[in-house]
Amino acid sequence: MPVVTPGPQRGRAGRARGYVAAVADDKVGLRSERGPVLAAVMLATALVAIDSTIIATAVPSIVADIGGFAEFPWLFSIYLLAQAVSVPVYGKLSDLYGRKPVALFGIALFLVASIFCGAAWNVWVLIAFRMVQGLGAGAIMPTTITIVGDLYSVQERAKVQGYIASVWGVSSVIGPTLGGVFSEWASWRWIFFINIPICLAAAATIGRRFDERVERSRPVIDYRGAALLTSGLTLLILGVLEGGQAWAWDSPASLAVLGAGAILLLAFGFAERRAVEPVLPLWVFRRRLLLTSGLTSAGVGAILLGLSSYVPTYVQVVLGSGPLVAGFALATLLLGWPIAASQSGRVYLRLGFRGCALIGSGIVLAGSALLLLLGRDSNVFQVGAYCLVIGVGMGLTAPPTLVAAQSSVGWADRGVVTGSNIFLRSLGSSLGVAVFGAIANAQLGSRGADPVRLSTAVHHIFIGLVVVAAVMVVTVALMPRGDRPGPEPEISGSDAAVDTPAGRG
Repeated sequence: MPVVTPGPQRGRAGRARGYVAAVADDKVGLRSERGPVLAAVMLATALVAIDSTIIATAVPSIVADIGGFAEFPWLFSIYLLAQAVSVPVYGKLSDLYGRKPVALFGIALFLVASIFCGAAWNVWVLIAFRMVQGLGAGAIMPTTITIVGDLYSVQERAKVQGYIASVWGVSSVIGPTLGGVFSEWASWRWIFFINIPICLAAAATIGRRFDERVERSRPVIDYRGAALLTSGLTLLILGVLEGGQAWAWDSPASLAVLGAGAILLLAFGFAERRAVEPVLPLWVFRRRLLLTSGLTSAGVGAILLGLSSYVPTYVQVVLGSGPLVAGFALATLLLGWPIAASQSGRVYLRLGFRGCALIGSGIVLAGSALLLLLGRDSNVFQVGAYCLVIGVGMGLTAPPTLVAAQSSVGWADRGVVTGSNIFLRSLGSSLGVAVFGAIANAQLGSRGADPVRLSTAVHHIFIGLVVVAAVMVVTVALMPRGDRPGPEPEISGSDAAVDTPAGRG
């Protein structure tokens, strides 16, 4: 098992303890000794953060140029699916080979995919390279978050969260704004070409500034598990998105696709039990803390992408506003999130991870319920205000649940745990977009985005968001009590599962 170390140390636990000791007296910030690495993480995060918002306001322009309104949910689902199924693989690879090579590979893949997305000549080519882009994002997000988990203690992460949150805050404004500008005054293709300089800058910064020493061993990669997981989820999402469109829900084709997906996922579960180095260790789902935080993360993903996919289209088609105004409505959601996230550290240090997340999930539920008040006569300021409320709730929910999961294991399993949490968020996003897309297509059929029908479809989607938010409150409430931040374990997650209250819960 490779271990990243800042200097000569002995023993697995000794390495982890020595790493923390080596940086414990250093200040937290961009001018500190760890500042360049933090800057590199922020730059890589910006790459994914901007791309997650910039495409939403451009959907009407893309459809007008290359067609495919019924297929546009795939632009989100295929990206999120590729990210979801690859995150556990990259999490395991980062534990085997180190964080740096995995992050650089992800950035390179993202760069190539962005170029081909910008050059796409029809919607299916665009969808195909969005999948490749998702594979790149699947390497970037868990690796950068794991680097932060390696580099900073739980108490320090409460401060570092402000820096990471600021990236999402700036991106929440820049992303939708650029998407609107390119769609209205240039070409939607520039929403992908703009990634080129960001990719180059992020790769150069990580390549120069982030140093790690990794003791390499002969890795055992769970290729069978990865293949079963990818195939099963692909068929499941295909069945949900195309059900009622390409075939009837009760048709043999629908039953075959959904049934095959379920069988492959069941086979994946059995394969992971026998795998030497499982891509998604089942012990992650046996720990109450990791399971509840993961399910909460899935809910966060579903709500985020449900809003990102349909709020801009609702504002443009139903309310008759332009792409820039639609970008403003979405920006409030993504601006409220990092503002609240930057303060979440203070809250969970005082109230515990569960207490902070309970407050946040309750706010998410209230904001989602407010969306039900929207209709054809609403205005964009109402949309923005309600999205802001949801964003604030997200900022108080997502960070404490992820940090709680990371803090329950040692270095050797942190990549897997982080990857599993992000995997469930991406899975929630992809399944959420698929389900909401099926709801929209059931209302719209092949008749296109008629304002009246679209308003009805979006209202049904908002009802779905309320249901997801209510489930999130329940999963947060089921998190173990007494989860205030404390010393982090220096043992493997599988051992910690029986040595901590969370593991016994």
